[in-house]
Amino acid sequence: MNKYLYTLLFIPMALFAQGQSEMKGKEVNYSRNVNVFLGTSGDRGQLSPAASYPFSMMSIGPQTYPKLHAGYEYKAKIFEGFTHNRIEGVGCQGSGGNILIKPFLGEKPMQSQLIKTAETASPGNYKVSFTNQIKADLIVHENEGLETYIFPEGKKGFYIDLSHTLANQFQNEEHEINGQEISGYIQARTTCNVGSYKIYYTLKINTPVKWTTLADHKLQAELLPDAKEATIRIAFSSVDVSHARTNLSTMNAEAMLQSTISRWNDVLGSIDVKGDQDRTNLFYSLYYRGLQSPYLITEKDGSYRNTKGEIKQHSSQLYNGWAIWDNYRTQLPLLSITLPEIYQGITNSIENLYRNGKQDYATQTEPTNTVRTEHAMVVLLDAFRKGYGVDFASIRDSLIKDADKLDYSHPDKTLESSYDCWALAQILDILKEKTLSNVYLKKAEKYKEYWKKDFADISKKDVDRVSARGLYQGTILQYRWFAPFDLKGLINLMGGEQAYIQQLDDFFGKDQYNHANEPDIQVPLMYNATGQPWKSQVLIRKLGMDTVVQYYFNDNSRGIDPFIDRIYQNKPEAYIRTMDDDAGAMSSWYVLAACGISPACVGMPVYYLNVPFFEQVTFNWPGGKSLRIKVKDYADNKPYIQAVHLNGKKLNRLWITQDEIMQGGELEIISSAEVPGNRDFIPWISSAFTK
Repeated sequence: MNKYLYTLLFIPMALFAQGQSEMKGKEVNYSRNVNVFLGTSGDRGQLSPAASYPFSMMSIGPQTYPKLHAGYEYKAKIFEGFTHNRIEGVGCQGSGGNILIKPFLGEKPMQSQLIKTAETASPGNYKVSFTNQIKADLIVHENEGLETYIFPEGKKGFYIDLSHTLANQFQNEEHEINGQEISGYIQARTTCNVGSYKIYYTLKINTPVKWTTLADHKLQAELLPDAKEATIRIAFSSVDVSHARTNLSTMNAEAMLQSTISRWNDVLGSIDVKGDQDRTNLFYSLYYRGLQSPYLITEKDGSYRNTKGEIKQHSSQLYNGWAIWDNYRTQLPLLSITLPEIYQGITNSIENLYRNGKQDYATQTEPTNTVRTEHAMVVLLDAFRKGYGVDFASIRDSLIKDADKLDYSHPDKTLESSYDCWALAQILDILKEKTLSNVYLKKAEKYKEYWKKDFADISKKDVDRVSARGLYQGTILQYRWFAPFDLKGLINLMGGEQAYIQQLDDFFGKDQYNHANEPDIQVPLMYNATGQPWKSQVLIRKLGMDTVVQYYFNDNSRGIDPFIDRIYQNKPEAYIRTMDDDAGAMSSWYVLAACGISPACVGMPVYYLNVPFFEQVTFNWPGGKSLRIKVKDYADNKPYIQAVHLNGKKLNRLWITQDEIMQGGELEIISSAEVPGNRDFIPWISSAFTK
């Protein structure tokens, strides 16, 4: 980004946030560090600068021409209007993009052009000006939006397309006009057109309008000729129109934005980092992306719709809008540490998927847009072992049914299905069903037979070809490492520790690792299962902070021209080209690495340690409890761990448990520029089938 554009877009945002911080007194304004334009240009994240609220199903953002998967392209100047929901960073051309509102001038609203001249944005707020002198200011608070439009002289109003979606996924809508208010529902297909969701809404304009139907599902709300400003309040509910109407408030823009900023500061402030300011800005810009979904669906009176479309009551907050296959190894473990109250609700919600008849992707009666739910039972096992409440007995039969239909048709599917069988075996053991547990444990152990058949021989010509043998967005070389529940067994399959290390060395030495997608994102951590954990430490530092070489891309190709750059950068063209953030999956990888911890195996409450990217990282929880991670004599050229102390006691290991994290206190990491001479650290290594 050139210096002029940076000044135009981000300095006003920072000054505005600073002013808000001063108004709040002692509250630290973490949101001022967030650049919402990160990853919004090209196929470099598929993100948007939409105004949003933590875990809200509503996000109001610009719809540009041309668009990306989240509806926006940073370099685009032509705007088609503003839409009110999206799942960010996902494939299949995105989804959501419902209720397009376009402010217009002139006699032909559908042809009226909006050409961008300037825009600014921050968490919860988006502003833009156009060449025709129309200005828009969008704020989201909970499941409500407040949109303020400034108009010049002339005929004006709003063009509203109730059939608009990001990827031609509209199904149905019904609406009713009552004075200045319109309400109803939108029904559209979920991500990748698999299932269907329905959102109820109420939209109210603050000034008299004349309604005209222009075409099917397309309306015009004409303002009075002398109107210079108009505001639209819109609220969502997954339950019904009545609840959407209840979600409309009377807060003015200043109060609404202040409340939104305060909430963003609450959740962003669950992690406090101290170190380089540019890196701090990158950190919070990425953490912000991990706090968008899943979406809160419980209303204030406890009502919600389940995935069967039934209205139910629940005493806790429930969520929907899943991308579990993508983010179960990064974003969900991150939330399990930083936001435990929210994570209990997420756990309850995933449990409910099984109670209501879980699908791998989506049902035809989803309460919000969603993506996919594979490995949900692994997440539930993980949550239980981390101390979260899970009622396994009530969903036992559904878990078994889910496991019994697992797919073994392709090499990657056999490994992933074995992971789920292993998780079910652990769950059945928790339920004291030892005999049945052993049945699924033996089924999981069969991964070894599949591995020997498809992954042992890496001399075949197709092992380096993306999607060979029906693999999903990966190669044989990348998927062959996927046995996180039994690294001891995998090491033996590879010929023992030294052979395993040599194959890891070859894998990274030949740039076969692919950080543009999730299939092998655990592999940089896998030296931790050996006597050479420092190789993982330097890899994590390199992937998070340094220039890398990447040959593989998310368009199912192995590129002729490699990507040579830093992966995580605080600019619109962030990430590797074709790399999606996948609902916070890849941004959360960075956040965990920057904090110095990464999940060893989801389903086991254990995290590998690396030197954090900051001098100090603090996890803050309600009630004043915290864990402070300090790096002694921090320097960017010191990637190796020399020693670790937990609450003053020296550890002889390079891993830490969830319980040790949540107990709080202080974790001190002594870093070094040299490979440690002390090789006495005891490795943590998963072993599913031997004791």
